[in-house]
Amino acid sequence: MGAAMAQTASAPVAPTPACDKPVYLSFRTGSMEVAPLVAVVLQRHKVRATFFASADPTPQGGDALDSTWAPWWKARGDEGHAFASQTRDEVLWLGDVRGKPPGFLVRPQLGAFAGRTFTWSAAKYCENIDVTADRLAHITGVNAMAAFRAPGDRVSPALVAAAKACGFRHVPTVPVAFLAEGANAPRSPTDKQVAQTVARVRPGDVLLAHLGVWSREVPQVPVGLEPLITGLQAQGFCFRTLREHPVYGSAGS
Repeated sequence: MGAAMAQTASAPVAPTPACDKPVYLSFRTGSMEVAPLVAVVLQRHKVRATFFASADPTPQGGDALDSTWAPWWKARGDEGHAFASQTRDEVLWLGDVRGKPPGFLVRPQLGAFAGRTFTWSAAKYCENIDVTADRLAHITGVNAMAAFRAPGDRVSPALVAAAKACGFRHVPTVPVAFLAEGANAPRSPTDKQVAQTVARVRPGDVLLAHLGVWSREVPQVPVGLEPLITGLQAQGFCFRTLREHPVYGSAGS
């Protein structure tokens, strides 16, 4: 891990009561247009979440991890949320490349080489994870977890093993349809859609929502987040960060 992670102390987290139905709410960066609203909802319901970050472009002309957003990230660190990388350039895995050592066919979705296809070594892929982990540590004041989410949740056993060998454990996620990316995701979910989602959640799920979707013609408003939280709480679920996960919690904090 980089120097920033080594020098940054983890924020103190208050003990949480025991719970036999934990659920792990997570968010991935995007345009960040709904990030302030998401923070308000989490504060209101005293929910701690895990944030997976990439250097997504924002309407301000920068990216989700730049100095403009640093105060927002620092506030989340002070509140006890957890942070992990999603690769800096949102690097999509396309396939394995045979060889010794093995390589990976990838396509960065962000940055100077966005949209181009490359063959990367494990070290190159890990570097793209690590640079975001270092940046998160710097702007949040909290060590990023030694865990990551592969963009699109697209991985192979070889990629998972390679990332683990360089210190990062992959976290599979369960997208929340009405809070996720895609043309089919509704802007304003119905009560029925929220109820159906709540009914499908199982203890231990790592739920994934989005902090702003560029593809939407109108700004995404996270109107479904609050009923999702209250609906799960009514079913006896408790929210935890991945630092408290029995598997991924061992991947640093």
